[in-house]
Amino acid sequence: MAALSPEDPCSYSRPDECKVNSLDLNLEVDFDSKKLCGYVDLTVERMKDGVQNLILDTRDIDIQKITDADNCQELKFSLGEKNTNFGSKLEVQLPLSSTKSKVRVHYETSPQSTALQWLRPEQTAGKRHPYLFSQCQAIHARSMVPCQDTPGIKVPYTAKVTAPRDITVLMSAVRSEPEAHPTDSSKLVHQFNQKVPIPTYLIAIVGGDIESRKIGPRSNVWTEKEMVEAAAFEFSETEKMLQTAEALMGPYIWGQYDLLVLPPSFPYGGMENPCLTFVTPTLLAGDKSLADVVAHEISHSWTGNLVTNRNWEHFWLNEGHTVFVERKITGRLHKSQALLEFMAAGRAKELKETIEVVLKNGPYTRLIPDLKGVDPDDAFSIVPYEKGFSLLFYLETLLGGPEVFEKFLRAYIEKFKQQSIDSDQWKDFLYSYFPDKKDVLDTVEWDKWFFAQGMPPIIPKYDDSLAVPCKQLCQRWSSAGDNELGQFDPNDLTSLTSVQVVEFLALLLEEPKLPVTKVQKMNELYKLNAVKNSEVRLRWLRLCIKAQWKDAIPHVLDFVNEQGRMKFVRPLYRDLYGWEEARPTAIQNFQTHRGEMHNTTATMVAKDLKLT
Repeated sequence: MAALSPEDPCSYSRPDECKVNSLDLNLEVDFDSKKLCGYVDLTVERMKDGVQNLILDTRDIDIQKITDADNCQELKFSLGEKNTNFGSKLEVQLPLSSTKSKVRVHYETSPQSTALQWLRPEQTAGKRHPYLFSQCQAIHARSMVPCQDTPGIKVPYTAKVTAPRDITVLMSAVRSEPEAHPTDSSKLVHQFNQKVPIPTYLIAIVGGDIESRKIGPRSNVWTEKEMVEAAAFEFSETEKMLQTAEALMGPYIWGQYDLLVLPPSFPYGGMENPCLTFVTPTLLAGDKSLADVVAHEISHSWTGNLVTNRNWEHFWLNEGHTVFVERKITGRLHKSQALLEFMAAGRAKELKETIEVVLKNGPYTRLIPDLKGVDPDDAFSIVPYEKGFSLLFYLETLLGGPEVFEKFLRAYIEKFKQQSIDSDQWKDFLYSYFPDKKDVLDTVEWDKWFFAQGMPPIIPKYDDSLAVPCKQLCQRWSSAGDNELGQFDPNDLTSLTSVQVVEFLALLLEEPKLPVTKVQKMNELYKLNAVKNSEVRLRWLRLCIKAQWKDAIPHVLDFVNEQGRMKFVRPLYRDLYGWEEARPTAIQNFQTHRGEMHNTTATMVAKDLKLT
């Protein structure tokens, strides 16, 4: 295998030798061939004397020719053998004339590009036009554009994208009004400019039959017209979230903050693409109860997009800080520290299940995992999110509480904005910010927090006042005999918020298996099979599978088939696989619907079902 970078175990590129300083795309969207076709101009700079080659990351990209963009002189290049995890190393022989040059790579993406999902019209809500969207995190940008695909460097970018006139194109950049194509009246040319340098995983594109509604002075929500009014209602508090985040971390520097509700196959809850956050339609609960995911993506505008992990081993710097800030935003909006801690306690249970049951206390339970030779997608879990949050919450408690620690947080953003850093740099700054608390910081078991497998060395104590009614109802159901089910009432849940209902069901999942008669009675009283809130649906369906209620299987299959969010799909498939009688049904259903799933989701579910 070609040598990977000493700075990033998931990239071939060597920005320490020759660095890409900007990236300019000129592409056409071809729905018939399922390709992006065109070229990219890379402005490059030699960082060391004697360097002759520019090294780029690619995966399944057809390189047609490479030229000096200034004089059209062809440049020699070589493409290395394909590695399953990291694609192929592209080496370009640079012009000898100067330390800086502009390289133009003419290329086409593959229909199998791992960054791009191409949907047929019938896979969309409107069923009128095809749809394209990208997902470049963690290392999929290299299958969309030849680049230095490492978060260790950041580049501004521009783009001109040609697409059919009926298709609206958006990118993770500031958009100009589209212009008529100079020679083809059936097409439009869309133009974009991202002036703030970003890592390549934040380059994003979408093309589809979409429209927008204004939801704030700097925000629109985009989606298919069938969902646009529901989306505008659901995300109407976006500006409040932005203002709350700014009060915590400083000015929002990206200009526009738009939201895009994607088709259901999108594999994540959200993706923090600058200027255009992608979100899953599973957030459309009808009552704004799941809109807090937007607070998470907004927080990334500072923690992740502005200050970025240097490579994917330090992913917790992105996600741990973002969860920490997200919960502060939510707590402030609801004027409730108890809610912040209630949500943290609930996710701590999910962390425990992930670490002990799914990851079996293995190497990917480390806060800083070793990713040499590893596709970061294989290591992806809630560990960097929740273990990272736990460390920050513990430090806040240790160092003097929110008022003290929030000032550190803002200073951290100011210190490292527009940089990519690692955990040592973060820790060094923490010590330098609190010089009078060195003795306190020295009591932190840093090696255990960073490198030990399993649960965090210290589990924070959270305010559990909001959990009390959830625990009481859980215990009533758990201890009730079949002849005592008449004590329950449809109004049991009316005094609980949706997050408390989620907690009630999560607590029942920790109890011994319920008899089928109980889950049948719960559904009869609470109408849980008809609930729209996807977080409630997930816990309810997992409870039904654990009870081995056969009538629930069609509801489980409906849920995994109607959306592709890995947070929901993977646990349900794993649960079905663990139920021997349901296992063949799960495998058959996956094989039937695999072609409709996002590549990342399909790959991970296949592993969950032991099909690889």
